[in-house]
Amino acid sequence: MSEDRALETEGWALRLERGLAGAGIDGRRARRLAEEAVAEASDYALPPEEVYGPAEAYARELARAARAAVREERRLDESRSGAPVLRLRDVSKRYGRKTVVRDVSLELGSGQIGAIVGANGSGKSTLLKICAGLVRATSGSVERVENVGYVPQAGGLSPLLTASEHFRLFGSLDGKNERESLVAGTRLAQSLGWRPNRKLGAARLSGGTQQKLNVVLGGINRPRLILLDEPYQGFDQGTYTDFWEQLFSWREAGAGVLVVTHILHDLDGVDWTCELHPQEES
Repeated sequence: MSEDRALETEGWALRLERGLAGAGIDGRRARRLAEEAVAEASDYALPPEEVYGPAEAYARELARAARAAVREERRLDESRSGAPVLRLRDVSKRYGRKTVVRDVSLELGSGQIGAIVGANGSGKSTLLKICAGLVRATSGSVERVENVGYVPQAGGLSPLLTASEHFRLFGSLDGKNERESLVAGTRLAQSLGWRPNRKLGAARLSGGTQQKLNVVLGGINRPRLILLDEPYQGFDQGTYTDFWEQLFSWREAGAGVLVVTHILHDLDGVDWTCELHPQEES
């Protein structure tokens, strides 16, 4: 970094810190937020003002986000009581004469991880799509909270959009502005050991990295219900461990997490399982 760039960055960080303090953020936290913003901007090899805009305006946004986080924490405190975020009663799905899912009932509470397991062809992915509202059940009832994150087994990305553009697109669905979306997405990506390349479209990412992006998009808006369909295809062992740590973090934060898996040792960390079996034509 050139001396001029360093001075600009230092000045921007100081203005941000002062703006945060003026908005009621305590000095230690204001300093930490300024340092984090500078560090995140450096990941993109850009001055922080190019990433976040003027320090004074960004300070107001951060202060507003901090107040919203307090309200969200109160909501999560309430959700940690275990109130259901998903409830299925006698759900079945048929395609013609083929029954794919038969009479499934389950209830997922906030602060729980549930697992759907079963042999290939037992209807695991179909059931998860029913939970997400992507497929209509033939019979039975489905109740879910409104704020839902869904992570597919593959696909679901726009091939020409970069990771950052995906962050902005999905974040906008929750009312986030571009900078808030970028920060939320980057932080989740880092929890998976990934620093997104700001120039590569999704089609140029490896299969494992595309799935990391899908996981980030599933959680970027802090949904109360997170549905994941074996999204760890292509993960190395380190990322696989990080993935489960993120699921545990979501559970600790009060979200309900439902994951499709075929790996038996995954079940050690879940609260309950729902086992499906292949159905015969009738």
